[in-house]
Amino acid sequence: MDGTFRIRKGLYLLFFLSLSGVVCVSLRYSLPEEKKSGSLVANVLKDLKLGPGELSARRAQLVSKSNKQYFQLDIRSGNVIVNDKIDREALCGKIDTCLLLSEIVLQNPLKIYNIEIQIEDINDNSPAFSQTELDLSIPENVPTNTRFPLESAQDTDLGENSIQNYTLSPNGNFALDIHSDEFETKYLDLVLEKPLDREKEGQFGLTLTAVDGGVPQRTGTVLIKVNVLDSNDNFPQFTQSQYKVKLKENSPRGSVVSKVEAKDLDFGSNAHITYSYHQVPEKIRHLFHLNENTGEITVLGLFDYEKETSYYMNIKATDGGGLSGHCKVLVEIEDENDNAPEISVISITSPLAEDSPLDTLAVLFSVTDQDSGDNGRTSCSVEMNLPFLLKTTVNNYYQLVTQSPLDREKVPEYNITITATDRGSHRLTSRRTIMVLISDVNDNSPLFEKAKYEMQLWENNIPGLLMGSVHAVDLDVEQNAQVTYSLVPGNGSGAPVASYVSINSETGNLYVLRSLDYEQIKEFQVTVRASDGGTPPLSSEVVIRVVVLDENDNAPFFLYPLQNSTSPCNDLVPKSVEAGYLVAKVVAVDGDSGQNSWLSYELVKATDPGLFSIGAQNGEVKTRRPLTERDTNKQKLIILVRDNGHPPQTSTAMLNILPVDGFSDPYLNIASVSHEASEEDGSLTMYLVICLAAVSFVFLICIILFVVIKMHKKESSFITALPQFPPALPEIPETGVDSQSGSLSRTYRYDVCLTGGSLSSEFRFLRPLIPVFSMGDPHTSENHRISSVSQDTPEQAEGQNQRELARGAVSEDSAARSGGPGCAGNQAITANANIGQNDWLSYQ
Repeated sequence: MDGTFRIRKGLYLLFFLSLSGVVCVSLRYSLPEEKKSGSLVANVLKDLKLGPGELSARRAQLVSKSNKQYFQLDIRSGNVIVNDKIDREALCGKIDTCLLLSEIVLQNPLKIYNIEIQIEDINDNSPAFSQTELDLSIPENVPTNTRFPLESAQDTDLGENSIQNYTLSPNGNFALDIHSDEFETKYLDLVLEKPLDREKEGQFGLTLTAVDGGVPQRTGTVLIKVNVLDSNDNFPQFTQSQYKVKLKENSPRGSVVSKVEAKDLDFGSNAHITYSYHQVPEKIRHLFHLNENTGEITVLGLFDYEKETSYYMNIKATDGGGLSGHCKVLVEIEDENDNAPEISVISITSPLAEDSPLDTLAVLFSVTDQDSGDNGRTSCSVEMNLPFLLKTTVNNYYQLVTQSPLDREKVPEYNITITATDRGSHRLTSRRTIMVLISDVNDNSPLFEKAKYEMQLWENNIPGLLMGSVHAVDLDVEQNAQVTYSLVPGNGSGAPVASYVSINSETGNLYVLRSLDYEQIKEFQVTVRASDGGTPPLSSEVVIRVVVLDENDNAPFFLYPLQNSTSPCNDLVPKSVEAGYLVAKVVAVDGDSGQNSWLSYELVKATDPGLFSIGAQNGEVKTRRPLTERDTNKQKLIILVRDNGHPPQTSTAMLNILPVDGFSDPYLNIASVSHEASEEDGSLTMYLVICLAAVSFVFLICIILFVVIKMHKKESSFITALPQFPPALPEIPETGVDSQSGSLSRTYRYDVCLTGGSLSSEFRFLRPLIPVFSMGDPHTSENHRISSVSQDTPEQAEGQNQRELARGAVSEDSAARSGGPGCAGNQAITANANIGQNDWLSYQ
């Protein structure tokens, strides 16, 4: 009768729940016992009206209501199959209807179907007697029709498979009488039909056979040995025909259950009574101990109310003469709260996405208690500081759902402790901890370690130099936390930032791509974007300010005197100045910055070192003493400027100082001294004579060359082609220029410009503007009038050679700066010469 009460309780609960409409319609199937593992019970798809694959999609589970999982559900096919061999007798004992209760739990939405599987009995057990031999002592004076109770056979099968009949081997004194009580239990009596005579036959051997109704039929036998005794005419009599006792299920071993007592009116050995079990199952003998002398029944084994609630036994009292009496003992087991609630997890959603909506199912579980009454009523709870809410459903099922948003970056996992408590007098509690992992969702952008970066870089750097790195952290994990770096397109100082800087996409290292010049770019900004690997990717940006540090890579540059490879600058100073007179102010600049641009001036060389000084900081050139007649008329100063860098850079410039008597003196028109000339004093007359002689000499040479060339060409007879010149044009005034032909006039002027009162003067030969041609076409009748043109004509290249011959001449630029405009007040010498109409030279 293991599980009898529990199964009945389950049936009653299902009945009331079905009346209330809470539980879904039950599915009922039947299955013969002893089926092999893997045998098909039924296919539930059609009965549940579900489509293929719906069981898998809804995460169907088969939950057994018993302690053992006898069946399993194939969610792909919908077949319910046997998980382990089932013995109906061990499971349900003598209960007519043996049901195994299970539930199919479907999720999304939650729905529960009850399954009742009836285990059908098969004839797999033979009738069996507790003993193979039975000794029976009967006094010889026992009257006929006296009944002697016999032990019935036990057959754990039910119905037709149980014991259907008993037979007794043929004999002349005894017959077998079979009758049943109100519990349909068969009892056997051996009835004396013919008086015994010990003197004729003192012992009988009878065979009792029990036959069941199964196919094939099974039998069990016992040998009854009847010993005929002398007369004993009083039977033992129990004080009660039935004893009822209540026993706590957890009573310790040796506890007294009850005590039976029988009396015999005989004397001597016929009055000595012994107690024994009569027709009791073997498990009674293992649970209870009967003292054969005192009739005291004590606890021998362990009782479990959840398995069986009562025990029934027959006690026989036998006197020394072989007569016996019988009584019945009913032991009712009282339930104690000895079973803690059991928490069975049906489904866990782990990992659970951190962006799961509210009311998402995380855990589905059930709570059961095998006790009864208040001992079996349970309550369930979880911790309060969790983002989960416990919901009660039908049949002691519970749902743990989300009640607030999840954040994996704050809490990556939850250890949820479920506490189940019953309502017994001394409450029992069960706890189970369930871990729910939170899976990552790309909900965090990469974060840079700094809100803004500043990096410094020396100018003139090596291209490819590492100038720094940035680092961003993403609170997500795995692919969502893989950060890559890139430059945001933009311009820095007028050029794309990608032309200045590159970034390693994995490490965030920043490299400068080219050498930078502080004087061109002092700083620029780069925007770096950090993107994660999520879908969709998230990103953040940071601004990096790159500051270029100055190096002392620029030498000072003179603004005055100007360093442009032109003639040196000349400054005039009156001869009458006193000490401390400001002669000039040297100005220099440095392209560097900071202390690299701090300049200091120094006079490194001078014609007269003691005559002038220069301010180290302001560059002012002043006289140190008054000028005297012994001082030369031209003072040359070499000035050095030095910056404050490490190492320092320097530049030098030359400044010419000309002492004069006064600013109205003709010295104001002196020519520039761009080339070195003799510094000895000379008179102006001597220079004029030299210039006139030189010009005349050149003119004579040109005339001679012209005549020689003309005569040589006339004698040449091998010339096949002569150059063609443009046709003659009307004569143009000597001061005019023919814009169409570009020819020059026949009159050539030689101008010598001298400054009056010059101590020293210079002149130069003027370069020819048009090259010398050979004799032209003899048929040409008109001479071409050719005018002087500027130095920008195409023949300037040839004139360059002529300029090399006149390096000692005075430049026109210096003349303009020193001698005044034009050649006013100067003497001019003009020489005119007529030349052939096709051969000419021009000097200006």
